Amino acid sequence: MKVKLLNVLTVCLVTLIVISPAMVALKVVWEKHGELVKAQNLICEVNNINKVNQALEPAVTAGVNNCDRPVVNQSPTPDSVYKLAIILQWFILLTPVCIGLGILVYDRYLVHRAAVFQEQVEMLEKLWQQSIEQ
Repeated sequence: MKVKLLNVLTVCLVTLIVISPAMVALKVVWEKHGELVKAQNLICEVNNINKVNQALEPAVTAGVNNCDRPVVNQSPTPDSVYKLAIILQWFILLTPVCIGLGILVYDRYLVHRAAVFQEQVEMLEKLWQQSIEQ
């Protein structure tokens, strides 16, 4: 049983080691994406201000308008992104551990069921022997 537990823990550790670089890359990409969305929103705001200024003063030239896309929602707050990243990291960390524990519990359940079955077989054999003797 200790060997199986050691194997499960080894698999969990190796899985964590394999997944951790992907988690770091995901975190970096997510941060850069957030910065890009903020920059795009700021550019759109500046372009909108330039449109208003151009309407008021024709001498002011507006830059290229890249804000033809609909603005769905403002970018998520850093706190919500951080919380989501923490939840995702814990989920990825705990999934192999939970799977390993599930395998161990199921193995213990099978051993228990085999022991109960063996006790029932022994009891039935005793009853059978008693019925033969009578």
